[in-house]
Amino acid sequence: QSKIYIMDVVVMWVVHIVFALMFLLLGTVFMRGKGAFLIAGYNTSSKEEKVKYNEKVLCVFMGRIMFLFVVCFLIMATSDLLNSMIPLWIGLALFFCIAIFAVIYANTGNRFRK
Repeated sequence: QSKIYIMDVVVMWVVHIVFALMFLLLGTVFMRGKGAFLIAGYNTSSKEEKVKYNEKVLCVFMGRIMFLFVVCFLIMATSDLLNSMIPLWIGLALFFCIAIFAVIYANTGNRFRK
């Protein structure tokens, strides 16, 4: 039974690390000012609407958010290594708080308008 438990821990740890690496890749793309087509809402805007926004600043903001998500997934990954649910809940709570903050911040104050 301990052999199955170890495999479960390894599989879950790998899953968390894969997600962290995906967000790391996205963050790197965004920090270079690229990948605006991946931002929901912005990619569906008309060309006239997109012209009103500073795409590079928006991408850098999203890059920072992606890097914060990497930290969240690494915290969640420690829950598997420590055999404790506390880091998982902390990581999930941080993830959702950051996501809610990002949505509110990006959609208020005209921060990304030219």
